[in-house]
Amino acid sequence: QVQLVESGGGLVHPGGSLRLSCAASGRIFSISAMNWYRQAPGKQREFVASFMWGGRTNYADSVKGRFTISSDNVKNTVYLQMTSLKPEDSAIYYCKTPGSSSWGPGTQVTVSS
Repeated sequence: QVQLVESGGGLVHPGGSLRLSCAASGRIFSISAMNWYRQAPGKQREFVASFMWGGRTNYADSVKGRFTISSDNVKNTVYLQMTSLKPEDSAIYYCKTPGSSSWGPGTQVTVSS
C-alpha cells in the first residue's frame, strides 16, 4: 500500500505561484508514475499533469506552459510548480498513482484577489 500526502496549498493572488508537494511512503518501489488531478466545486475531477518513470511528462491543455511537474527521488516526493495562477485554477489538488483506487485528502488552492 502506497500512502500519499499532499501539501503546499494555500491562498495566492492571480498571477502568483505555488509549489505543491506529494510525499510518498510505503511500497514506494511499486510507483511507476504520479499524476496530479484537481476538482473545483460543481465540477468534475480533471487531470492536471503526470510524471512517468523515465522522466516523461504530460499536461492538460489548461495548464500547459504554466505548471511543471517534477520529482525528487531522494525525498520520495513529486512536486507541482504552479505559476501565473488564475482564479479558475482554484480547486482541491490531489496526487495519485495509477495503481491506487482511492483518493487522499488533497490540498486546497485558492486563487483570489
